[in-house]
This record gives sequence, structure tokens and C-alpha cells, in this order.
Amino acid sequence: MKKIFTISIIIYVFTFLVNCASQKTRFNPDLKKELDGMLFTDQIYREYIDNETTEERRTEIAKLTNQDPEILHQNIFKIIPRTDSLNFTKIEKIIKKYGYPGKTLVGEPTNETAFYIIQHNPNKIPQYYTLIENAAKNGELPFRLSAIMLDRKLANEGKEQIYGTQIYGKRIINKQTGKEEFFYYVVPIKDAKNVNKRRKEAGFELTVEENAKRLGVEKYIEYTYEELNKILK
Repeated sequence: MKKIFTISIIIYVFTFLVNCASQKTRFNPDLKKELDGMLFTDQIYREYIDNETTEERRTEIAKLTNQDPEILHQNIFKIIPRTDSLNFTKIEKIIKKYGYPGKTLVGEPTNETAFYIIQHNPNKIPQYYTLIENAAKNGELPFRLSAIMLDRKLANEGKEQIYGTQIYGKRIINKQTGKEEFFYYVVPIKDAKNVNKRRKEAGFELTVEENAKRLGVEKYIEYTYEELNKILK
């Protein structure tokens, strides 16, 4: 009888733990709605400052965010970091409660929300990169997003990136013309000759050259950090 009782307790505890795990990963529509709202604010203001966004669309964005168009235009570069900070405070609480809010819990593309919010708070990337990496490995997040965050982490540490996703820019004096200009460049890439192979395997549709041009680099040049230091000083 004692043995049967013990087995019953073990089965009960196991069932309880399985149910808890199931509740934690079950699709959560309320959380999805909350994250969708956060993703909207993360993306909409960045769309506003995109060079390809028309004035008509900017006016529409002002209406969508319930703001005066002129005030939004004047304050956009204050609004973005403030929004990023507020979103990060929220996402930290969500991660603490649920772990990474991935595809199983909130569906797609809502599962990308936490990635974007952490990516846009770069000082927090070292703390949360492993979480993002594991979410990608477990199929809860597209692998290419994990690759993008890894590149940003490495670039911020002054190391060579892996997938060539990070484009930096700085105002410099052109030594040939003597005029000030904005210099865009691809952060140095480890094993650059094979970068497009890695990009394809990671799920990127564009080559490093195509991506660089899309982000403002007219011609991709494979710089080393030593070469860049001479240009940027």
C-alpha cells in the first residue's frame, strides 16, 4: 500500500509540473495583444525617420500616434529613445514571467517583439543575447534575428562581425575635398570571403553588398579596423 501511495504522489507531482509547463507555453492572446502594441511603437517611429518614408506617410503616422505632425517632427529623436526605454522596462517584466515570448506563446510575427526591443537597447544586448540565441535554436524566433543581434554585440565590443549586418556611420573630413561628409561603412567581418554563404544559411535574402547599399553604403569595401581607424580619426 505504501508503495502504491508513493507512486501516486510521484505521478501527481509529474502531472502538476507538466501542466505548469503547458500553461507557461500555451498561446496567450492577452500577451500577444500587449506585445503587438509594443512592436507598433517600436517600429512606427523608426518608419517615420526612414529616408524612403514620404511626407504623406509621416502625416499619417502622426495621426496613428495621436500627435501633432509638427511637434512629432520636432521631437522624433527624443521620442524614440524614450519609447525604447519604456518598452524595455515592460519586456523585462514579461521575460521574467514567461521567459522569451516566442512563437509558441504569442505567434508570428509577435514573437519578434522582444528581439527588436532588446536590439534597440544595445547596452542590454550582452545581458540578453543568450536568451535570444536559445529562442532561435528552439524555433521560437527566426535564426537571422539572432544573427543580427550577435553582429551588433560583436560590433559594439570592437570585434569582427559574422554576418555583415552592421552598418555604422560618422561625420568625417574628406581628405581629398576638405569638406565634411557622412561616411558609412560595413563593420569589419570575420572571414569576409564566405560571408554571403553564412548569410544564406542564416536566412538572409540579400548579399552583404546588397544589404550595405540598402542601408546607405554605395559600395561595399572590406575594411579592417586598422584601416577604419585611419579614416575615422
